[in-house]
Amino acid sequence: MNLFKTMVKLLEANTPFALATIVSRSGSAPRAPGTRMIVLADGAVEGSVGGGILEAGVLELAGDCFEQGKARIGAFNLTSADAREMGMTCGGRVRVLVQLIQPAEARHLELFRAVRSTLENREQAWLIAEVPPEDNSAVPVGMGFCPADGPCVGNLDEEALRKVVLMAGTGPPQLVCCEGRTYLVEPLCHEAVVFIFGAGHISRQLAPLAKRVGFRTVVLDDREEFANRERFPDADRIVVPTGFDSAIQELDIDENSYLVLVTRGHHYDGMLLGEALRTKAGYIGMIGSRRKRDGIYGELARKDFTSSDFERVNSPIGLNIGAETPEEIAVSIVAELIQVRAGKNG
Repeated sequence: MNLFKTMVKLLEANTPFALATIVSRSGSAPRAPGTRMIVLADGAVEGSVGGGILEAGVLELAGDCFEQGKARIGAFNLTSADAREMGMTCGGRVRVLVQLIQPAEARHLELFRAVRSTLENREQAWLIAEVPPEDNSAVPVGMGFCPADGPCVGNLDEEALRKVVLMAGTGPPQLVCCEGRTYLVEPLCHEAVVFIFGAGHISRQLAPLAKRVGFRTVVLDDREEFANRERFPDADRIVVPTGFDSAIQELDIDENSYLVLVTRGHHYDGMLLGEALRTKAGYIGMIGSRRKRDGIYGELARKDFTSSDFERVNSPIGLNIGAETPEEIAVSIVAELIQVRAGKNG
């Protein structure tokens, strides 16, 4: 969000900049496709594509862009020594697209304004950049913004944009080949949503922390004196169901949903876990000891749930960091959420 706001401000101030975007990676590369960095003519940067030798190479490509006015593709093979310098255990290969964004090109400002608006309003859209081949990277780069509803923006054909969006779907940013051309397609505002069941002392620490690291947060509790704006001022949504027995059925749960069960008791957690296992949730976590967990599993087994169902559950919830206080438990849970999300986007 901040980078796109900066892009709009720079273009409104008639300031050109080089935009570096990771388009692919393999091995233990530091950042994922779609990661961006802005480089100004004086070498100042905002954002990061990974640091170290990779960032130095991108800065060199950005200088070429300013001199020649053309896009460049950089392929970086990171050795084990490079990786250690960047805090990784082994190397990998990264391809970075660096393109010059000019204020004189009115469609650039229109496109980045549309992206900024979409992110601010949490609307569904896709950002697409044509990726030239490495042996012909001096050709102009087409860019397009394709909302779920409404006309596309940019200098790419709308029919082609709709076609590659359909091929890419709503997963992580990826390369899509269509009719002999390659595009980086990045879904916007398909955010992971954390549904926090229970609005007790752990949830009060958990909700703002999950939001800070990029999750949408929904807090649910059947007690309005607990689930309210005063206790959860930054939650994206607060739900007070009539009871936990029907709470999950009334939600839109998909593979990008993270269900965190931290209610006030064994009975409610077990009830919710049975309903959670009937959904396509990408993550299900339940608080409690192994003894409590095994007791709930035993009850659910008598209702025809199987061991493969229980393998979907993270319980005891959170990474094992020796957490004891509500604040520490919240950190362990959010760390596990980040780990799962990174696995989905890797």
